Amino acid sequence: MRPAKRERGHRYVRYTDDPRIFCKSAKAAERVMQSITRFLTVKLKLKVNKDKSAVSRPWIGKFLGFTYFQMCGQSKIRIHAKSIKRFKDKIRELTCRKRGKSLWQVIQELNQYFRGWWNYFRLTEARHFLKGLKVWILRRLRSLVWKQWKNPKTRVRNLKKLGISHHDAMLCGNARKKYWHMSKIKWVAIAMPERYFIDKGLYLPGN
Repeated sequence: MRPAKRERGHRYVRYTDDPRIFCKSAKAAERVMQSITRFLTVKLKLKVNKDKSAVSRPWIGKFLGFTYFQMCGQSKIRIHAKSIKRFKDKIRELTCRKRGKSLWQVIQELNQYFRGWWNYFRLTEARHFLKGLKVWILRRLRSLVWKQWKNPKTRVRNLKKLGISHHDAMLCGNARKKYWHMSKIKWVAIAMPERYFIDKGLYLPGN
């Protein structure tokens, strides 16, 4: 940014060719938008992408996968909704029951993705989001395991090995509900809690 813009008290953030300029009012932002656009196109002979350039509230826009919000009078960063959607889409892909991958293989792929993703987003206020996310991920994994156990006899045997009583194991193991429904059933959740997958090497974001 030119010195004149800094002297006016504007906050400026830039990553490669993706800049953000923060002003105190919408009117000031419109004025700066026009000035910067003119400087880039006339002085620097650069083309401004009008589809990606706009004046908006900080908590509406997205910058490198992040967005902003106010908490107790302080500005903080969090993960943008579009970034969360991409994350969940990737998890659905990796935990798809039709891939024919073993639980161990799926966990290895998840760990690689989780570590890279969390190293990037770990500075955000994401505790509430991560709490719900872990519940959802565990359900995805239970659903995968339930399909891999295949037949009622195997399910009953494995549930009993994991501490479920014969009676409850028989009820769950012989149930005809779909995989996703069974992943939230009480006895299935007790048999395969978070610790079950962590002991198998799963790394969960935020842990």
